[in-house]
Amino acid sequence: MNLQFISNGPALLIRNRQKILVIADLHFGIESDLAMHGWHLASRSAERLERLCACITTNSPDLLILLGDVKHSIPKTTRQEYREIPDLIAAIRNLVPFRILPGNHDIGIGRFLNEGELLPKRGVIIDGVGFIHGHTTPAPDLLGHLIIAGHHHPMVCLYDDVGCALRAPAYLLAELDEIGPFKEHQNGPATTTRVLFMPAFYECAGFDVLQIIKRPFSPLSRSIRTYGAEVFLTDGTYVGPVSSLVDDVAA
Repeated sequence: MNLQFISNGPALLIRNRQKILVIADLHFGIESDLAMHGWHLASRSAERLERLCACITTNSPDLLILLGDVKHSIPKTTRQEYREIPDLIAAIRNLVPFRILPGNHDIGIGRFLNEGELLPKRGVIIDGVGFIHGHTTPAPDLLGHLIIAGHHHPMVCLYDDVGCALRAPAYLLAELDEIGPFKEHQNGPATTTRVLFMPAFYECAGFDVLQIIKRPFSPLSRSIRTYGAEVFLTDGTYVGPVSSLVDDVAA
């Protein structure tokens, strides 16, 4: 299995028996939600869709997997989403077969999809790799696999002597504690399960990787083994272990 980081996504290309393109957290319709809270921004959905289609056409995958939060508003579907999501889905269908792992923002997304395009929210194994949005406890089948997850919007903040030198989307790779989300299904010797948290495709989303570890908010992030956890930029540049980012990260 080979993993390739696609920096103009951010996206992940997995080559095994199939070539799978993975994208997380599109958040179409977010501008409507921001407007309701007093932040009035022009929709960037057209640019986001163009970037998505470019990732597909450039990499020619056999399958596209969207790791949830395709839409933004909860619990309802806004007028903006009713306008934009059908065009999004149609554009994707014209280019590649796709599947969606529903996220916590994807209430009602099924009305836009055909049978078989929406997968179980607790995750699935496809071509030997686990996929999940990341807000739920993973299905037992994911035990012992590499799990690709969205939901957490990781970004890295690097500092120099005069302040913040870099804030950028990032990947967080970590092992999961064997007594974490799979503890009820762990039989016999411990099985290594790793999770790769993907950055959001939505251009304004980001949550410091250190905060994901210090203030976990999902079954997966609460089970991270900090020791050995690693951070990568969206072009694959190795930033280093999480422990190198701050002195007081608990091991």
